[in-house]
Amino acid sequence: MKNFVVKTLANAGALGVAIWLVKDITLTGDDTWHKVLTVILVAVVFGLVNWLVKPVVKLLSFPLFILTLGLITLVVNALMLLLTSWLAGKLSLDFHVDGFWAALIGGLIISIVSWALNMLLPDED
Repeated sequence: MKNFVVKTLANAGALGVAIWLVKDITLTGDDTWHKVLTVILVAVVFGLVNWLVKPVVKLLSFPLFILTLGLITLVVNALMLLLTSWLAGKLSLDFHVDGFWAALIGGLIISIVSWALNMLLPDED
C-alpha cells in the first residue's frame, strides 16, 4: 500500500510538471485544493492505465520495440497519456491533453520527472 501511495505521489508531481511546462496539457479548476485533488485523481487513473493497458500495448507492439530500439516507448507513453486524458473527461476530471505532440512531450516529461521522484522518495524495497 505504501508503494502505491509513493508511486501515485510521484506520478502526481510528474503530471504537475508536465501541466506547468506544456501549454496544451491543461488543468482547470476553481481553487488550488480542487486542482491538487484533480491531479492526484488523474495520477491514480494514469497509474491504472499504465498498470492495465500499457503491458498489453507493449506486448502487441513488441516487434516495433525491436525495430526502433525502444524509441516506440515514447509513442506508447503518449498514447497512455491521451487515454488518461480521455478517461479523465469521462470521469469529469478537469484534465485535458490537446493533441498527440503535446502528449508526446508530456509523456517524456512525466517519464523523466517520475523516474527522478521515484529515486528520491522512500520505497518498500
